[in-house]
Amino acid sequence: HNRLRMIVAMFLTKDLFIDWRRGERYFMRRLVDGDLAANNGGWQWSASTGTDAAPYFRIFNPTSQSRKCDPDGAFIRRFVPELQSLSDTSIHEPWTLPADVRATLDYPSPIVDHAEARERILTAFKALT
Repeated sequence: HNRLRMIVAMFLTKDLFIDWRRGERYFMRRLVDGDLAANNGGWQWSASTGTDAAPYFRIFNPTSQSRKCDPDGAFIRRFVPELQSLSDTSIHEPWTLPADVRATLDYPSPIVDHAEARERILTAFKALT
């Protein structure tokens, strides 16, 4: 689904601050429906580069996108079996569960704080203008 691709692309480029071309290459190698123009354009749009890019300040929040696109957690349950037992609410933010519950999950903590990453990328983009 294109929405999921955009969420991944924005997370990689704007939360992790990784060059969009690395994600673009990975998708082209791994996705069975890879299309050069759509893939390249989608990554440039998500990274706020290229000719028809999203405004640099458009930054998807991965958690709110997860809730919006998969409110009952069906996609997560299918592809992240470690979280299958969580409620429809908790499945989107397992790191907010009490420590004793988190300890029973074979699932890592977030690698980046979205709010901090958002501020960092906004500062970087503003420095370019």
